[in-house]
Amino acid sequence: MSVQTIAAADALARLAEFSAIIDARSESEFAHDHLPGAVNWPSLNDTQRARVGTLYKQASPFEARKLGAALVARNIADHIERELGDAPRGWRPLLYCWRGGQRSGALALVLGQIGFRVTLIEGGYKAFRVALLADIPVQVQRLRFRVVCGPTGSGKTRLLHALAAAGAQVLDLEGLAHHRASVLGLIPGVPQPSQKHFEMRVWDTLRALDPARPVYVEAESKKVGNVTVPETLMAAMRTSACLRIDLPDDERVALLLEDYPFFVSDPDFFCQRLDTLVALRGRAVIDDWKARVAAGRTEQVVRELLALHYDPGYASSTRRNFARFDQARPVPLADRSPASLRAASAAILAEDAGPQARG
Repeated sequence: MSVQTIAAADALARLAEFSAIIDARSESEFAHDHLPGAVNWPSLNDTQRARVGTLYKQASPFEARKLGAALVARNIADHIERELGDAPRGWRPLLYCWRGGQRSGALALVLGQIGFRVTLIEGGYKAFRVALLADIPVQVQRLRFRVVCGPTGSGKTRLLHALAAAGAQVLDLEGLAHHRASVLGLIPGVPQPSQKHFEMRVWDTLRALDPARPVYVEAESKKVGNVTVPETLMAAMRTSACLRIDLPDDERVALLLEDYPFFVSDPDFFCQRLDTLVALRGRAVIDDWKARVAAGRTEQVVRELLALHYDPGYASSTRRNFARFDQARPVPLADRSPASLRAASAAILAEDAGPQARG
């Protein structure tokens, strides 16, 4: 049998060495958070865990262990038959469960008896997460950020995507969070990751970045929807060099209508989101906006949202949160077209590649 263990801190740096990363926890635990690239082979699924747990509490721990062993054995057999028919002898899995290693250990025992070289993470997912949280500041510290600033609708996210298409390094926090960051930024039908999985995704992105090249990131508040940006990353962003996008107001309105098409196609959803602004704007204003949305005058409402809700205080808020905003490099955009964004990206990258680019 070939089963060995690896410390969680070592596993952080060695994930790429393994043929597969296997999470032996239940499907709900896996959905809440899991290691990058992991696949889910539950030793016990959610229903089975509840059944065994109930038997343990209400009848007998011994009887519960017998039932659990039978269920685990059947599940492991199913996983092997389903997944390993074509696996070569050199296939090397990395296994983990929650903490104690019982669920992953059972799977490791069988795979090791087959002849595979199996590695278990000491302390399981829980230890890996502790090591990951300690590593995020390390990853942040080695990188240089360029923070893309601009009022709502100015094309910050589109510019990030254009920079990425041009070969730049980009940290897309809104993409990782599945949220557009504003109070209206919920994306219908797209759930946000848990806080733990968001942090896992941020760490996985950071560790792949080259410290010799700048990393472009959008100016964000601490919260992106329901998830929170890691504190050390937020602190680094707030002291980094800034870019400031300038886009004409008519183009901003058009851009928002393109990027939030569901506000036009689903006015009821738009009105539900507007209700979240009652405490800030007052019931009379919100009811007026909702009436106009219902009448098909969504563009009017978007224009007023910018003028009355988003734009007032934008510059002072950004200046307060991003120390180098006053020295921000201007990025004027004539319009929202892909050609304008490509040209702006090329200019940014050319300047950052010059000998004067620092910090």
